[in-house]
Amino acid sequence: MSVRELVVLGTASQVPGRERNDNGYLLLWDGQGFLFDPGEGTQRQMLLAGVSASAIDRICITHFHGDHCLGLPGVIQRLSLDGVSHPVYAHFPESGQEFFERLRHASVFHETAEMVPEPIAADGTIAEGEFGQLRARRLDHPVESFGYQLIEPGGRRMLPELLARFGITGPEVGQLQRTGSLRFGSRTVTVEQVSVVRKGQRVAFVMDTRLCDGVYDLADKADLLVIESTFLSSEAALAEEYGHLTARQAAQVAAESKVSKLVLTHFSQRYDNPTDFYEEAAEVFGGEIVVATDLSRVSVPKRR
Repeated sequence: MSVRELVVLGTASQVPGRERNDNGYLLLWDGQGFLFDPGEGTQRQMLLAGVSASAIDRICITHFHGDHCLGLPGVIQRLSLDGVSHPVYAHFPESGQEFFERLRHASVFHETAEMVPEPIAADGTIAEGEFGQLRARRLDHPVESFGYQLIEPGGRRMLPELLARFGITGPEVGQLQRTGSLRFGSRTVTVEQVSVVRKGQRVAFVMDTRLCDGVYDLADKADLLVIESTFLSSEAALAEEYGHLTARQAAQVAAESKVSKLVLTHFSQRYDNPTDFYEEAAEVFGGEIVVATDLSRVSVPKRR
């Protein structure tokens, strides 16, 4: 059975607290694992969350502030320790290549896992596979930062009752999907006659940034938007100064971008009541809102 869910490993901004570990998010997507921004302690959080290093296929780093990358050495070493046999791709801003190499070789270990660095120099598609496309978009932060967007291609959903009406069964179903049509004597059945359009899903991951075009581009029609909301609106000036969003701004992005489910995270340690983030966001976004908590799991919504 395919699984599409976000495993939240940490939700704190800048430094961990008693209730929040530094950032870390593992998106499980039909057997593929995308680890976003492994902050300090990510390896242990994965253990507590019940996910293994073998679940990681790609590591995506938005930028090289410590709360988004200091867990990288432990994760990389764990890949080898656990004998992960498949290649693991690492995406990160090209300007941070030196930081990536330092973190990758932060201490002595026997490296057996295959790590494939793929630095990002510009906006665009950075990977393609069975999952669809992985895109990167530049954000607005004091250091170079990129957000990520996973886009599943559209397809068609076969309707059993219509297949039965035309007598199409077994291997014929797969053949019809591959070829687009099947001929039965003097009759031709097309795939459009026995299916409906299935819209591909989208997940967006937006970390440290001010409001900018890149934020809206990434969030556009996302089924799941994971977005930083470091501050509440009462500290909007601080958010602007340090290159962050407020909960209200994150919710406004979700509303304007027609997002289905909004996940708020990356909270400043100055706040101890997560309900405040929910209430501020709910004033401007009418969809589903999740205030992320460490070790929680957030499902990708059903197709719209």
